Amino acid sequence: MSNAVPPEFDIIFAGGGTTACVVAGRLASLDPSLRILILEGGQHTLNQAAHVQPYRYLSHLASTSTTVTFNVGNPSPRLNGRAPVVPSAHCVSGGSSINFMVYTRAPASDFDDWGVDGWESKNLIPLMKKLETYEVQPDRPTHGYSGPIKVSSGGCKLGASEEFIRVGTTYDERQYAEDTNDLETCNTYSPWAKYIDGTTGRRYDAAHHYVYNQAHNQNLQIWVGKRVTRVIFESVDMRAVGVEFTSDPVSCPDADQSSSTVRASKLVVISAGAFGSPAILERSGIGAEEVLKRCGIQQLVDLPGVGENYRDHNGIFVPYFAADGAVTMDPLWRGKESVVQENLAQWKINGKSLIAQNGSDAKIKWRPDGDELKAMGSAFQPRWKEFFQDRPDKAVAIFSLFEGCIGSFSSILPPRNYLIAFYYTLYPASAGSVHIKLDENGQEAIDFDTGYLNDPSDIVPLNFGYKKMREIYRRMPSYRGEVPAGHPRFPEGSAAVCGETTGPVDLNAPDLIYTAEDDEAIDRYHRDYSMSHPHCDLGTCAMKPRADRGVIDAWLNVYGVTNLKVADMSIAPKNVGTNTYSTALLIGEKAAMIIADDLGIERRPCEPS
Repeated sequence: MSNAVPPEFDIIFAGGGTTACVVAGRLASLDPSLRILILEGGQHTLNQAAHVQPYRYLSHLASTSTTVTFNVGNPSPRLNGRAPVVPSAHCVSGGSSINFMVYTRAPASDFDDWGVDGWESKNLIPLMKKLETYEVQPDRPTHGYSGPIKVSSGGCKLGASEEFIRVGTTYDERQYAEDTNDLETCNTYSPWAKYIDGTTGRRYDAAHHYVYNQAHNQNLQIWVGKRVTRVIFESVDMRAVGVEFTSDPVSCPDADQSSSTVRASKLVVISAGAFGSPAILERSGIGAEEVLKRCGIQQLVDLPGVGENYRDHNGIFVPYFAADGAVTMDPLWRGKESVVQENLAQWKINGKSLIAQNGSDAKIKWRPDGDELKAMGSAFQPRWKEFFQDRPDKAVAIFSLFEGCIGSFSSILPPRNYLIAFYYTLYPASAGSVHIKLDENGQEAIDFDTGYLNDPSDIVPLNFGYKKMREIYRRMPSYRGEVPAGHPRFPEGSAAVCGETTGPVDLNAPDLIYTAEDDEAIDRYHRDYSMSHPHCDLGTCAMKPRADRGVIDAWLNVYGVTNLKVADMSIAPKNVGTNTYSTALLIGEKAAMIIADDLGIERRPCEPS
């Protein structure tokens, strides 16, 4: 994939994330003569250990990382004045090269709720099956077994996950299910599958299995370190004919920052994610007048929905002490050389060591029962009745564990074994926005309102989740108490005060009782520390009617122009109850079909119609 510049390309992708790799790879496979260019601001991920060795994923969230952009939101009174930070991928293959690799799929009804012709679940389920090789269980009717993306149980299982499921199903009296990703099952404890090859133990991302594997095709090119600034239009009919780009200042800090252009004869596809895609549109003169005017950009198309409808998942990592004899990821994540080398040697032989782990093997897609709803109080009742009550396939949150310290406290806690309670909401009612602006020096900056916890119902499942997970953890054999620095600061003398202990309580021990002051401490804790579940942002170029502040139509066309599409998670008009890698892959498969049909490319007989 050389950087020799042809006169023009047929299709240009502005962004080289998960969805772009899927679309470009599928189109190149269908018609190798198509001249396709992917422009990506980050760098290559091909066979790089940080991207293909699963256990290394935490390295991408380090403050010095160049594979992630840390998008700083505006301070929010709902977050006690905090400015939340949301990471987004900055490398070839996007989130699929740096994410936590956890495999979840949204319920089928999520796509039906979008209300977009052609995007109903009946049309998408064949594509869900087409894209995956499900190594976890055979003969599951909604799973695929010959697709490019492998899903497995990972390199080995850790014991605490079995404790979590055993205690949960006993104490909690909820059922166990092997597969909660059949597009309808939820509210049961289950193992947590991963985007990891069950044989080689390597991460399964989009780039390696849609694009890098076509290196023989010189018509499919990836130019890294290239930041797309805007789309170029023919002024007569507002036809997209190319893009302007510069060297990316983060991944190529010493490169010439002057602008270059490249032309597209057939199509430009913006695929830069929930942050990058609306920014490219706005820099191109497409968006709300007030946004463009304050940046000195001439408006070409009035689309006030650009950058609006930002949706996310809110969650938090809560640390616990684990028994000295527990097997966790901590020595590996701390870089203990003997442990790393031992596991690496085994991984190279059969892919079965902790190298092929993300530290999370169990979860529950949780819906409250009657008693839990009552305990959650009145603030959540309207949201429950309006959205969840009559949708039994929709979970309110995912509760899970990590066998090893992860999150903001991992760098300051002393070396030992830890467990992390991780819980995050799937359908917060709040929405935010992402726009460009000029800073005090006249340089482009981000105007990012996360919307987190703006709706009073959104914090209720988090507050309940803290208590629920604490009761499960207190009963797990590996439990040795709470890490006080990572928990709410309960009043002195409260029965809820956190600390280290010698072991778990009895399975039938009474639950902790929280006072009104304790509840205030939990609420304050979540406003101070809850965060984006990394790589879950979506919605800012929504696929909705233009009159409803939509940005694109059902065929991914940007309203008001021609030969310009958007294809990435930003097009989702509503939230999805899943870690969004699965949805990004799905959008890519659907987009490839749409573009192939637009260009008159004959799809293979087995291709879904």
